[in-house]
Amino acid sequence: MSKVNELLENKMMPIAGKLGNNKFLIAIRDGITFAMPLIIIGSLFMIIASFPAPGWEAWLGKMGIADFLWKGTDSSFGLIGLIASFGIAYSLTRQFNVDGIGSGIISLSAFIIATPFISSDAGAGMPIPYMGAKGLFIAIIMGLLNGYIYQWFINRNIQIRLPESVPPAVSRSFSAIIPGAVIITMWLIIYSVLSTFDLPNVHDIAQVILGKPLGLLGNNVFGTIIVVGLNSLFWFVGIHGGNVVNSVMQPVWIANLDENRVAYQAGQELQNIITLPFMDNFVYIGGGGATIGLVLVLGYLARKKKTSKQTKALAPITVVPGLFNINEPTMFGIPVVLNVMLVIPFILAPIVNVVVTYSAMASGIVPLTRAAASWTMPPIFSGFLVTGDISGAILQVVLILLDVLLYLPFVLAVEKRFKAEE
Repeated sequence: MSKVNELLENKMMPIAGKLGNNKFLIAIRDGITFAMPLIIIGSLFMIIASFPAPGWEAWLGKMGIADFLWKGTDSSFGLIGLIASFGIAYSLTRQFNVDGIGSGIISLSAFIIATPFISSDAGAGMPIPYMGAKGLFIAIIMGLLNGYIYQWFINRNIQIRLPESVPPAVSRSFSAIIPGAVIITMWLIIYSVLSTFDLPNVHDIAQVILGKPLGLLGNNVFGTIIVVGLNSLFWFVGIHGGNVVNSVMQPVWIANLDENRVAYQAGQELQNIITLPFMDNFVYIGGGGATIGLVLVLGYLARKKKTSKQTKALAPITVVPGLFNINEPTMFGIPVVLNVMLVIPFILAPIVNVVVTYSAMASGIVPLTRAAASWTMPPIFSGFLVTGDISGAILQVVLILLDVLLYLPFVLAVEKRFKAEE
């Protein structure tokens, strides 16, 4: 066991640490997080508009309320690509110690420039699909590229500098003129070339460059098992697996969820099984490693009289957060990190959740997810809300029982070690 720990510390942790601290991965993660409130708010409108009660949707339509609820969904959930183009550039620029507001605004403008307008009698406008999940992949490319170019100019002092007596807000706005002009002109040239020669727009190109490869990994059960296994391995060596793995795959899961949302809104059949709530609310129950099974076993043992003092102390600070999918106290308190005794269930539990959930949804036993719930929402409630059916909640109960059975013998071994130490 000591040799395994030594191997992990000397070989895996340096690699995992570099990935975890990569500026570009952090920018993608944080930039997309900017849009998460809109996803939750839009999903809330959608849940109200499509609540699974007999006659509810018909009544909302008759009262004229449904259209306003769907308008709220389109105007929040449907803007995630636009917001990500700002957030990713902002986050990357900040990591180079440069003000991110100017960078984000310039990137937002470039995103709109690169997007083909639609024309009508009322004038030109932005197509809603490109502002949403369909624009997420170009938002990643543009956000990273624009943010890097912006900070390159500022950090090399290629900017308009005003006297110190000028208010900082005014000074920052003038600093953005030179890098902003370069970035916007660059994307305007790219757009004009593609448009003149009747080539696919940047959104379609980005969909091929990023969407197709990531889709091969994130749209099937085997690729998802690999992603989940990597997430657990990163966590095991002390690196936040979600920050490394999920930041790369999250655009695919969000895009899949948005396609399901649009299909449901149009009365069409939902197509995508693996979505953001599939991962957050079914696979990672209790957090990374599906540790809800671990903390429930720990809580059960803590009620016994002859339980170790360590288990009794750990139970209150791990069980309650675990019910809300917060497992940092579990990861570093028990600990799970670098604990070889728990690595097997820590990797297997979320993989089992993937297989069982995928099978249940692919077979039609449980409806596909069509809305997002906060990742901190406790299971059973979240399962019902994201699927719109009680079978989603029942599936979560089944997954929790399976996770408990997987963790049980290994937690008992840890408890035996605690007693020996005491």
